[in-house]
Amino acid sequence: MNELLKSVPESYFASVSTLNENLEIGDKPLINLAVGIPDGAAPKSVTDAVKSSVEDPKQHKYPGFRGYPSFKKAIMDFYSRHYGVTLKDENIAILYGTKSALVQFPMIFIEPGEGVFLPNPGYADYSAGVILAKGVEYDLPLLKENEYLPDYDALDQKELDNARLIYLNYPSNPLGSVASKEFFDETISRFKDTDIKIVHDFAYAGFGFDKKHPSILQSDPELSTAVEIYSFSKSYNMSGFRAGFAVGNKEMIEAINIYQDHTQTGMWGVLQEAATTALNEEDDFLTAQKDIFKKRKDMVIKELSEAEIPIEPIEGGIFGWIKVPDEFDGESFVKYLLKEESILATPGIPFGSRGTNYIRISMAIEDEQLKECIERLKGIAYLWK
Repeated sequence: MNELLKSVPESYFASVSTLNENLEIGDKPLINLAVGIPDGAAPKSVTDAVKSSVEDPKQHKYPGFRGYPSFKKAIMDFYSRHYGVTLKDENIAILYGTKSALVQFPMIFIEPGEGVFLPNPGYADYSAGVILAKGVEYDLPLLKENEYLPDYDALDQKELDNARLIYLNYPSNPLGSVASKEFFDETISRFKDTDIKIVHDFAYAGFGFDKKHPSILQSDPELSTAVEIYSFSKSYNMSGFRAGFAVGNKEMIEAINIYQDHTQTGMWGVLQEAATTALNEEDDFLTAQKDIFKKRKDMVIKELSEAEIPIEPIEGGIFGWIKVPDEFDGESFVKYLLKEESILATPGIPFGSRGTNYIRISMAIEDEQLKECIERLKGIAYLWK
């Protein structure tokens, strides 16, 4: 391991991906609220596509580096149908899961010493890519008083002059906050024709509870300024498939494609057939998925708010963001919940310095378990008084 890799902090989510036998768990059955993927199965049409294509001898060979034309057409049709965005082949990169692209992109786009603004709070592993690129991480504060949207006017001008990228993520993990088309309009207008490009992590696109979440590309019709990273993991319950795509600015997309030309030999054709089927045939599944999580969200917000447990509004996504009682920080409260209530939550600190006094809870568990968890939290509501 070289010194550069040693400089990357341990991935929090890798360290807790399996439950450690040394965890101090209470007497009640464990409820895992740290899970980051929906609890349902992939659509039947998707699994049927896998079954029907896996025996095809062509799927046992290299599939071609940059994706089947049918997969790319499905992406084009999906973005046209859902967002009114027109894409060409040059605007699409197939991804072997979206996390890899989000981490790799600074390494293939910025020069050493250049800056990347990362949301705080925001997804923990964004920063690994900046470190591996020998870039400089700049703080993009997401503050409650600004509805957890960045205030570009408050950013340091010297940092802006040195920055090449801004990462955004709406609906937000961990905050559950969302962005409007007007915000994306402002973002594109501000950074168009500058040296700064935008990477929008759209992993929770399908979880729009009041209305469909906008794509940033709706605000960038010339595809001059942004790429959007779309995941099958959450909306289609396909996390194990490791499939996604990036769409947008052709220079940014080409950087991804060239990098993958040298590091991959093409996504397995069976996965491409499965993803194509999801995009072409499962709009109703997206609606059903949204409805499941809206019901859970309404229950969580109502019950915890009535108990005066300070949870932030959940406007999108699958997570809730809760301020911990005054005598705790996020990490100590996670230990308390585990030991006293057998609830495994995620501390806010992996998401940045502004998460120190928060925990993240997931709604990606069965309804009955979620109801039981709510009752356990209500039972200790006095801690917040």
